[in-house]
Amino acid sequence: MKPARFDYDAPTSLDEALGLLADHGEEAKVLAGGQSLVPLLNFRLARPDRLIDLNGVDELAYVRADGSLRIGAMTRQAALERADAAAAWPLLGQALHWVGHFQIRNRGTVGGSVAHADPAAELPVACTALDATMHVHSRQGARSVAARDFFVTHLTTTIEPDELLVELELPPLPPGTGTAFEEYARRHGDFALGGAAAVVTLDGSGTCTAARIALLGAAPTPLRASEAEAALVGVRVDEAAAQEVERRVSAAISPTGDIHGSADYRRGLVGALARRAVLAAAARAKGGAA
Repeated sequence: MKPARFDYDAPTSLDEALGLLADHGEEAKVLAGGQSLVPLLNFRLARPDRLIDLNGVDELAYVRADGSLRIGAMTRQAALERADAAAAWPLLGQALHWVGHFQIRNRGTVGGSVAHADPAAELPVACTALDATMHVHSRQGARSVAARDFFVTHLTTTIEPDELLVELELPPLPPGTGTAFEEYARRHGDFALGGAAAVVTLDGSGTCTAARIALLGAAPTPLRASEAEAALVGVRVDEAAAQEVERRVSAAISPTGDIHGSADYRRGLVGALARRAVLAAAARAKGGAA
């Protein structure tokens, strides 16, 4: 199939793009990498009156480290994988490994994936685990939204029709921190049936002082496993501690089943992947490399 008829704009600056959204936001769709939107257009599941193509807005494509990591929304996923500036946030690369195939990452954008808010997507989960801040602009001004507040439900964020996600900001990881991203799909590149991201900080004795666990495919949005996180703090992260994480994660979530896996299957899968992610993150923390 082919898309329904639409008007097309190709702004070359952020100001121009925001002006178009101010005028047409309710009737427009924003095109970034197009890896999610173009199929929806072709199947006519999305029928916007206007398409605003951001691929000419070069000022939104960058990766910079200034204490925090700042990622422009139009940064290609493959560019983030290769960026030296992102080396101190290895969870991003660990998550991007699971994103489709390299052809998709060459075209897909970081901001596009996050704004699309698919609960089976890797970057929203990684941003949630890393306590990212989303910077959103409109003609009316700018605002910042914490990742935990940004995702509302399936394919829905707090972005208003006249607003645009322009930058992701990630705080630095403390010393002694390890990260890991675990996922399962029927084939590499398929949508994940479940996954987990872990950020674990250990002190000099190997005791956990802080933990963040974000779950993929467990809810309509990326989900922080707060009870499992609390269970890790103050203990050594060994197999017993990781099994307690698995138990708490499995007990806390209510995933939706489908033809690819029942709700019970997905509940057990996500719990097991959380256990693996915690153990891998702790091992990296002990080794001094995230």
